[in-house]
Amino acid sequence: MEYLPVEVVGNILSRLCAARDVVIASATCRKWREASKNHLHSLSFNSTDWPVYRDLTTSRLEILITQTIFQTTGLQYLAIVMDDVDEFSAAPVIAWLMYTRETLRHLLYNVRTAPNVNILEKCGRQKLETLALAHNSITGVEPSYQKFPCLKSVTLSYVSISALDLSLLLSACPKIEALALVNPEIQMSDAQATMELSSPSLKSIYVEAISLDKFILEADSLKSLQLKDCTLELFELIGKGTLKHLKIDDVSVIHLDIGESTENLEIVDVSNFTIMWPKFYHMISRSSRLRRLRLWSVVFDDEDEIVDLETIAVCFPQLSHLSLSYDLREGFLPYGLQGSSPLENVVVLELGWTVISDTFSHWVAGLLERCSNIKKLVIHGVVSEAKTHEECYMLANFTTSIVKLMRKYMHVDVQFVYE
Repeated sequence: MEYLPVEVVGNILSRLCAARDVVIASATCRKWREASKNHLHSLSFNSTDWPVYRDLTTSRLEILITQTIFQTTGLQYLAIVMDDVDEFSAAPVIAWLMYTRETLRHLLYNVRTAPNVNILEKCGRQKLETLALAHNSITGVEPSYQKFPCLKSVTLSYVSISALDLSLLLSACPKIEALALVNPEIQMSDAQATMELSSPSLKSIYVEAISLDKFILEADSLKSLQLKDCTLELFELIGKGTLKHLKIDDVSVIHLDIGESTENLEIVDVSNFTIMWPKFYHMISRSSRLRRLRLWSVVFDDEDEIVDLETIAVCFPQLSHLSLSYDLREGFLPYGLQGSSPLENVVVLELGWTVISDTFSHWVAGLLERCSNIKKLVIHGVVSEAKTHEECYMLANFTTSIVKLMRKYMHVDVQFVYE
């Protein structure tokens, strides 16, 4: 180790990242202390890395972080993730940000400050590429002053911000590619009922636990759209048909519009969602490149609607991964086996039930016949702790049926996942 250049030692310490480990390792010898001071690029203070953090008083923790940061000279990655700390004082937080602002590229910070610190104003504007902020407030965004020419990824979790400031923040990031909003507190003005965001460079957006009347997103380069646990009256995507990945999970939305140009969609994953199948199908029917389709715990707005597998086979010829959850309503199966067109490119088939019945094994058999090149079958099921005699009998019959059925498909890898 004594022959290693000091820059290499600095890279080793940077890979350790956790502040406690870096401090212990840097005490090894003079070279490692020098490496820690002049060539350390990454530093993380995370309460999950070292439980002792939880036993320290807030003031002692602030001093410890200050001393450690101030012994470095070129930090590019700084993470301060303290789940058990109520809040830090503003003065040390400002000191950390001001000390590292010239070199910092990645900042993760999740602790409240009292009084609130404008993180955007204090952190490095010239080189910052990643910002993950939680449990803070963002106010008074000034795009003319607060420019982030290198910022590519922004994650805001439990952050209070107005719809206007969020829009201005995006406009201040000309190279932003990824935006994540997790349970944000979006403040709307009395005259503003719609949140409108626009970014020509945005490629991925993840939105979780948000409640709005209208959400309009204009993103000409968007490739991935994920909505989870959201309540919206209207969601509209205005783009140029670049979307490849659409995921919707436990979302309540009256009007959903992802645009007419959906030719490039490759993944559609919808779960715990109420849809009008004709309208939803029309929205994705041009997606001839679709490779993965997942419809899980989907409720149809019209009880008589069915997902026609014949239509899926014809419209999505490149489909290779199909996931459907089985829901038998009064003898009516929403995924019909009509037609004869094969799903010849499907190699992975995932099927699930919430309430098992004799029909399920017949449904599985019908789907397997359509998938001539299947390699893997995954069956998901829900088994209650208190099982009646009838449920046990049904599960035993199903197991027997599947064992007999899979003798015809010895080449298929079969997996069972029970909840």
